[in-house]
Amino acid sequence: MFSIIRSNQRKSAFLIAALGLLLGLVGYAIGFYIAPSAGIFGLAAALIVWLLLLLTSLAGGEAMLMAQAGAREITDKRDAPQLVNIVEEMQIASGLSQPPKIYIVDSTIPNAFAVGRNEKRAAVAVTTGLLARLNRDELQGVIAHEIAHIRHRDTLFMTIAGTTFGAIVLLADFFVRGLRFSAAGQRRSSNRNNNGGAILLILALLLSILAPLLAQLLYFACSRRREYLADASAVQFTRYPEGLASALEKIAGAQKPDAATSRVLAPMYIINPQAAMGRDSTWLSTHPSTKDRIRILRSIGSTASLQAYETAYQNFHGGKHVLGDLTATDTAEPVRPPAPIALAAVALPPAWRTARGVLHEVDDARIVDCSCGLRIRIPPAWRGSEITCPRCGSIHKIESASEPTSSQRDA
Repeated sequence: MFSIIRSNQRKSAFLIAALGLLLGLVGYAIGFYIAPSAGIFGLAAALIVWLLLLLTSLAGGEAMLMAQAGAREITDKRDAPQLVNIVEEMQIASGLSQPPKIYIVDSTIPNAFAVGRNEKRAAVAVTTGLLARLNRDELQGVIAHEIAHIRHRDTLFMTIAGTTFGAIVLLADFFVRGLRFSAAGQRRSSNRNNNGGAILLILALLLSILAPLLAQLLYFACSRRREYLADASAVQFTRYPEGLASALEKIAGAQKPDAATSRVLAPMYIINPQAAMGRDSTWLSTHPSTKDRIRILRSIGSTASLQAYETAYQNFHGGKHVLGDLTATDTAEPVRPPAPIALAAVALPPAWRTARGVLHEVDDARIVDCSCGLRIRIPPAWRGSEITCPRCGSIHKIESASEPTSSQRDA
């Protein structure tokens, strides 16, 4: 596992260096277009812009990205008890030192993403559409995938890469827009007698126009292998591959390619919001094919491990490796059965819920608070020794009543 993460980090450093070089070339091109002797000043200006954006992102990038997505933080567990419970479960399973912050995005389109430069600054965001569509196993698979990105430091890399990409787009867009109002620049170009200088000016203009596309291709190429590794780690954490497979199927089928999404945020989602099922496997895509990810997950078999995922991948890709050399730290656990299906909750008006609670208190019903947030009311006539939570499937031991209830004494 650690060798795979280190390999990804080395490739990340190379890709960030390539983006940085492209940023420097754009800055130099803009400076050269203004004046041949100003190329070095353009390069310096580009690096200053990038440095300011990077420092801002590292200092408070999580909050900025969440604000850009329109997310709100969950500070009270009662607002989303099942979600909080699942995040805490996956934090323990993954070995993170603390659970990430939890955010909810008010959107009917199901999706999720994670941000953060380290474990202490990490955050996970899910949409309301995701919470409405997925069952507990599916939601657990999605959260495990996002926490895997935090565990592998992918979120730090994507923050740096996204900042560099944003700086390139900002400079190139500023330059191209400025050309529309710069008649002086056109006069300088037409009055040059030096053919070499004219050619360089043309190259500078082309570079400024093509740079955002090249940067986008590099940025997109950063995340494909990471998605496979995050899927494999999610299988390890949950021991239930079908949960993530089913979740990917539902999320991909509900995407709207024409939905307005930030170009910086899009690659961070578990499925690119601008790609629908079957149309995300081109060389311009940020993620591997969703269909490919699903069929790998569903062919893992009865053992949840990195090796099982690697074998399933090789079966569909002619023996090619995706995870590389697996170390002895890879543990094989049997795939667990699905969690019990929770009973559908009936949405009652607040007054009705209050009246029903009063009746239960009068009837001396016992209350069991489940970790998923559900309050289970047990009637006095219940004689069982345990009860199963209808929402999450947890089993609670019930102590037998040693004394008659107040209603029984009154009778």
